[in-house]
Amino acid sequence: MSKEEPKELRRGWTTGACATAAAKAAYTALLTGDFPDPVTITLPKGGTADFVLTRHHLAGEEAAVTITKDAGDDPDVTHGALITSTVRLIAPGSGVRFRAGDGVGTVTRPGLPIAPGEPAINPVPRAMMEAAIDDVAARLDGTGDVEIEISIEGGAALAQKTMNPRLGIVGGLSVLGTTGIVRPFSCAAWIASIHRGIDVARAVGLTHVVGATGTASEEAVRSRYTLDETAYLDMGDFAGGLLKYLRRHPVDRITMSGGFAKFSKLANGALDLHSARSSVDFGFLQELLRDAGADPKTVEAAATANTAKEVLDRALAEGIGLASPLARRTKDAVRQILRDAPIAVEVLITDRQGTILGECGFDD
Repeated sequence: MSKEEPKELRRGWTTGACATAAAKAAYTALLTGDFPDPVTITLPKGGTADFVLTRHHLAGEEAAVTITKDAGDDPDVTHGALITSTVRLIAPGSGVRFRAGDGVGTVTRPGLPIAPGEPAINPVPRAMMEAAIDDVAARLDGTGDVEIEISIEGGAALAQKTMNPRLGIVGGLSVLGTTGIVRPFSCAAWIASIHRGIDVARAVGLTHVVGATGTASEEAVRSRYTLDETAYLDMGDFAGGLLKYLRRHPVDRITMSGGFAKFSKLANGALDLHSARSSVDFGFLQELLRDAGADPKTVEAAATANTAKEVLDRALAEGIGLASPLARRTKDAVRQILRDAPIAVEVLITDRQGTILGECGFDD
């Protein structure tokens, strides 16, 4: 029996692309009385995309269109969300104005691409909508002066699953997208959120930030320090994305906190710590054991261990501490990534309950 060919992952569309399509269809209806369905938009890097309307409504000088977001095969928190653009005619010469409707957040802190007080609609989606409005106005003899209010059904609840609360975006989701396209399982969105988190932390004057691989490792830092929520950068597996951006946009101090297995990969040069994209090097763990004075049998057994935890547990049972030596090696690796950036580094190695097993401090 032949091996089944892997299925090609299906791309999807960003929230910004959906909002643009909805706004274009709504403005077209205001000028003609008819809603184009499907509606076609031009993507920022060329090409077009068609969107089917889920709902539409026209009343006087206001039209609303809803589009159901299709994120393709990407595990996007907004996949299936209802994105509504309500377009209203406003005074000639006003241009295009944006408003946050239900489920779309408002920016409250500096450091993001959008100023505090503005709807959390990023620059590229704004430019996409402005271009779409201009296109319709040119074809249908409109003035192009409109207010666009974007709403996302259930957006306030969905936002709690994102970094928005930490970034100071309150009330809902952000309208995002730089290409209009969601590429399946792309790391770009998460890394972009990390970068924006660093921007916000710097803008509000924070001098100490945290890169943690997960909830337990983050809680370990919370038990040690009282830091502003903005300091926690939700690094996840993207250590390289965090550290390379900090290299160019430094803060005074960073605490790196993570589990033994993930930080064994970071210490050994991996920048993406996800199990699908990097592996534990058991030869490296054998080296750690030798340096810690483990007996030859323990070192040999590590070569055939199933997991890094198995190596750690056996070492602990024999009274050998591997966590702090790993923290030292991890700190050395972090410093190599940061190069000469003026950032003091602390590394904490934690277990799944958030207990600190070993560390290498700022001054070590």
